[in-house]
Amino acid sequence: MRAAAVLMVLLALAGCGGTVQVEPPTPQGEVAAACVKLAGLLPKTLDGVERGTSTPESPYVAVWGEADIALRCGVPRPARMAATDQLQEIDGVGWYADPEKPTLFTAVAAPLYVEVTIAGTHVAPEVLADLSGAVAKVSKGLTGS
Repeated sequence: MRAAAVLMVLLALAGCGGTVQVEPPTPQGEVAAACVKLAGLLPKTLDGVERGTSTPESPYVAVWGEADIALRCGVPRPARMAATDQLQEIDGVGWYADPEKPTLFTAVAAPLYVEVTIAGTHVAPEVLADLSGAVAKVSKGLTGS
């Protein structure tokens, strides 16, 4: 439900200029530390769009363009994801594609989950490939990985 609300905010703001409003997650412990590390490893551009700013500012959120691409680090495990679901593996990172929201992907590196919303104007596999290296780097060494 929370992901749906975030997606609606992102879509509503997609045509607006300025700062993009994204609800930050509230990770704890080692996941929060991994998210802070991830923030420093994220690319300045993704699929041709520059990194922007979000409000409220958070080390757990990154946006590119005007909500073209939004990342939230430290989200809960996707509620619809079953233990038998196949993940798309890109550079050692498993990505869960939400079947009901074709623009929503979650990197699964338990206990770390990184949610990425990608507008249909972008090539999702390329965006996920550009993010996978950083996600893999911070997920190594986490409990449960």
